[in-house]
Amino acid sequence: NFLPKQLPELSGWQVAAYYRPAREVGGDFYDVIPLPGGKVGFVVGDVTDKGVPAALVMAATRSVLRASAQRLVEPGETLERVNEHLCPDMPEKMFVTCLYGVLDTATGHFRFANAGHDLPYVKTAEGSEELRARGMPLGLMPGMPYEEKEFTLQPGDSLLLHSDGVVEAHDPGGEMFGFPRLKQC
Repeated sequence: NFLPKQLPELSGWQVAAYYRPAREVGGDFYDVIPLPGGKVGFVVGDVTDKGVPAALVMAATRSVLRASAQRLVEPGETLERVNEHLCPDMPEKMFVTCLYGVLDTATGHFRFANAGHDLPYVKTAEGSEELRARGMPLGLMPGMPYEEKEFTLQPGDSLLLHSDGVVEAHDPGGEMFGFPRLKQC
């Protein structure tokens, strides 16, 4: 119920999402946040643990992130604010990995920060590459900075934001899908 009911229709862009939890409820989440000036925030995250406790932390994280994104422009500042709000009340042995990026739909400029989440991939005419930015997971320690990086998407490029469920999926023979195969795809 906390995930977007529908994705925005962005002129000149195709946006798609797929979500399938390991259990009936879980801690993986994504969001799309409309921002002023033709910008859109994209979020993908994962709360440690499974089930109802993870889902509750996910709901709190999503709410704080949505509120912070409306007030702050930069992804790194947004994650810093979310981290400060989560730290005092985070259950023991839990934390949240999260990637937050802001896309300028007019220029293709994508600025992002990463709180310990799986790296996004961009596929260009030259091939696929990981987009790296450093940062601690949310809710572990107050006062953490979040590095920001940027990339400009060109027509025909694809950007993949994902959680660990993709790479940790196993085929019937027990072989894990893995990061190399995801990058190749």
